[in-house]
Amino acid sequence: MQLRTVLATTTAAVAAAACLAATGPAQAAAPVSHACSPSVSLDRFSDALDKTTYDGTFVGNFSALAVDGDGSLAALSDRSSLFSLDARTLAPKAVVPLADEKGAALDSEGLAIDRDGTRLITSETEPSIRRYGTDGTILDRLPVPASLQVAPAGRATSNQTFEGLTLMNGGRTLLASMEYALSGDTAGIVRFQTWRRHHGRFELAAQYAYRTDAAFLGVPEVQALPDGRLLVLERGFTSGVGNTVRLYLADPRHATDTSGVENLTGQSGVRLIKKTLLTDIASCPTLGATAKQPQPNPLLDNIEGMVVTGVRKGRLEVLLVSDDNQNAVQTTRFYYLRVRA
Repeated sequence: MQLRTVLATTTAAVAAAACLAATGPAQAAAPVSHACSPSVSLDRFSDALDKTTYDGTFVGNFSALAVDGDGSLAALSDRSSLFSLDARTLAPKAVVPLADEKGAALDSEGLAIDRDGTRLITSETEPSIRRYGTDGTILDRLPVPASLQVAPAGRATSNQTFEGLTLMNGGRTLLASMEYALSGDTAGIVRFQTWRRHHGRFELAAQYAYRTDAAFLGVPEVQALPDGRLLVLERGFTSGVGNTVRLYLADPRHATDTSGVENLTGQSGVRLIKKTLLTDIASCPTLGATAKQPQPNPLLDNIEGMVVTGVRKGRLEVLLVSDDNQNAVQTTRFYYLRVRA
């Protein structure tokens, strides 16, 4: 939490106590609500890492989060860096550079940490999913369906491919979410591709279709829950208005396998992934947040990363992070949510 937020909260509490002592319970100030919706509340936020550096590397451009085996946070920058952060303070502890097989930079967007500690990382320009060792060494690369590759090889658009990545079913299944629709598919219908683990390697498996609320909204992140459902972020940006960020609970378990469907046009024979709105982040309390550009809620920024960090009192503890694009009018901000799913 920001220092100014703590001070403001403390000052308000002291003032409320003084008022209560002087005039009695009827005059006490109402407590600040942290509810975003009946299903989601915002505990706090932190801008502690905004426009900072670590070991000569800019800390920001965060596109994905994961919990590492030692309990620390792994934070992926789309500028080819993977940071290790202290889970309590967010202080950087290490940074590992990433590259492709030729040593070139990646547009690294999705992150999942496998059971053996290796890192599965997407790049949205090809797209690709590579497996890296903890030191950044490339171990192997997963197959990608031809249709999901960037044109002219496939029907995807560069920078609109694999954004979200998550392990499901106890690590037996890997799922990657496309950010936007393929050419030939109806705008707003995006494909979620899965791989099944077989003899230690991930092989192509089923594919599903998910519809966003509007064509301008993409899917920047997905996170699997133990029962097979997903948390899905939808995000968009409108110049002069700001960001739209919504959190959904989605269920792919009865959706149609669309790997053999050439064009998704809303046909009746295709069952899409069912989804339920948990909250629009614009509905969350500001908690003293400020924005450097127009936003429907000053709390908002370009939220791209999400990870479930635990369960407390029956609610999921969910951490979000924004990608500041190394831009002076954007903020690297962490959001601590509690979600009833």
